[in-house]
Amino acid sequence: MGFILDGLETEAYDRTYRDRDLTRRVLGYFRPFRAQVVLVAASLALNSVAGSGGPIIISRSIDVLVGDPSLARMAALSALVLAVGGLAWASNFIQQRVSARVIGDVVLRLRQDVFAATASHDLSFFEEHASGKIVSRITSDTQDFSDVVSLVVNLISQVLLVGFLLVWLMRVHAGLTLLLLLMSPVAAVIALSFRRIARAVTQRARRVTAKINAQIQESISGIMVAKAFRQEHAIYQTFAANNRQAYRVGLQRGLTLVTIFPIMGIASGLGVALLIFLGGLRVQSGAISPGNWYLYMQAVSFFWWPLMNIASFWSQFQDGLSASERVFALIDAESKVVQRGAEPVEMLAGRITFRHVSFTYTGKETVLPDFSLDIRAGESVALVGHTGAGKSSVANLIARFYEYQGGELLVDGQDIRQLDLRDYRRHIGLVPQDPFLFSGTVRENIHYGCEQASPAEIVAAAMRISNGDWIADLPDGLDSDAGERGANLSMGQRQLVALARVLLKNPPVLILDEATASVDPFTEAQIQEGLEQVLRGRTSIVIAHRLSTVKHADRIVVMDHGKIIGEGSHAGLMAQGGHYAELYSTYFRHQSLEALNRPVWRREGSPAS
Repeated sequence: MGFILDGLETEAYDRTYRDRDLTRRVLGYFRPFRAQVVLVAASLALNSVAGSGGPIIISRSIDVLVGDPSLARMAALSALVLAVGGLAWASNFIQQRVSARVIGDVVLRLRQDVFAATASHDLSFFEEHASGKIVSRITSDTQDFSDVVSLVVNLISQVLLVGFLLVWLMRVHAGLTLLLLLMSPVAAVIALSFRRIARAVTQRARRVTAKINAQIQESISGIMVAKAFRQEHAIYQTFAANNRQAYRVGLQRGLTLVTIFPIMGIASGLGVALLIFLGGLRVQSGAISPGNWYLYMQAVSFFWWPLMNIASFWSQFQDGLSASERVFALIDAESKVVQRGAEPVEMLAGRITFRHVSFTYTGKETVLPDFSLDIRAGESVALVGHTGAGKSSVANLIARFYEYQGGELLVDGQDIRQLDLRDYRRHIGLVPQDPFLFSGTVRENIHYGCEQASPAEIVAAAMRISNGDWIADLPDGLDSDAGERGANLSMGQRQLVALARVLLKNPPVLILDEATASVDPFTEAQIQEGLEQVLRGRTSIVIAHRLSTVKHADRIVVMDHGKIIGEGSHAGLMAQGGHYAELYSTYFRHQSLEALNRPVWRREGSPAS
């Protein structure tokens, strides 16, 4: 079976819940809808009474009509059956309508909770787990959970119907009724025997669905790279392999779950045959009437159908428990970033102090072994070094995206772990190297930085970047459609939008993670013109591969393998030689030559003559 299960391992945050714990937790989502649940219960009871009343009336009618087959008596009994049927329809309509609304509201709350919990997880969670698998839990698993709840409501209705019938049948003939009841343990044993295997196969089915979702999402997101390297066939082959695995898992699940019905059918057939024989003997001896014998035969079908549903229900119930287990595991996943306090952060001066901080992403390789750095409030610090030096790790820790393992990180003299994280991040601005834009207009993406900002403030933030010259290059100005992930804009334009977004936020601490690394010289000049205003008067941490950005910093910190090996001004570090001079020759020297040969651009963006 190994080839079926390859790649379907559980996630690191998965956990096993007891059935009663899952059930108790699910019921907690129904507590706010107590009144609606009571109405559903009353409708279920009324529907069950009416549903069981029909066969009882018909059985009595048979006996009555044997003695008095008059037309008036037949009409009266037909009207009574019609009235009971109408009552059953009306109560079923109320039950279905109200339960659909309650289940919809419960699933709405459950999805809100699981999405909110997912959004609160730290970045390491999303790096360790495929986003497609997370999406599958939020969408598919919550939907399957709602389907099972609907199944439970219908099953309760059938069980109540059987209960009312059994009460009536005990009054008619206790012996046959007890014989009917003795069949229930057989069905229970059959159903429970499938319980464990049903949970296992449904869990595997959900994992393979999540695996396919993740692979499809990754393929679509990277379709440009696949086309550039002519790898469409390769990603299709990967999908085909996953799809075949889903087929095998689905087939195994289907065969497992449908096996229960033939077994239940054989058991029910034996039970019906026994009741027909014994019931016929009772009618022959006069112990029961023909009408009551008919009622017993009707009761067998009413009785065995819920039992078969219960058998099926166990497999589907395990399906629902598997879905809820995966959803609750996502909600309960423990964040690695743990705040020890929730001190409000009203204002932030911006002094940041690292004291012997040690940090690792995976627990295997230490990125910052013993890092100490003091950044003064309002100071602009440029972090430089080769790839892997630890520059982005310093920025990530300041933004509190990851948990450090040792030492202290202080903000304005307070331990960062003691601060209210939501309040703290309101004072942090970040412009990443690869900016992410949401679907919508450029204006809406800038507004994302501060929801309370007025339209005039949005325009003012955009105009602070090179006096707004870049806006003229957009087809509809700030109302231009950015497209999915900013696909309608160039990389440089995305960076300008991201910078305007953080300017609107106006944070006291600004992190620029190689914000000009992927733009052309002219766009870089536009950004630099805005940065001169942005960096003034606020704490800024700049990770740069551009000489122009580095030279504007108050202090340059040179890093290598998570350690500081030099700091100072550009001129001072160049005079010292060493690692910074090597970096200058490798990364910066050609940029200074480009700057000498770069044409002078007018403020309107046209080249000077």
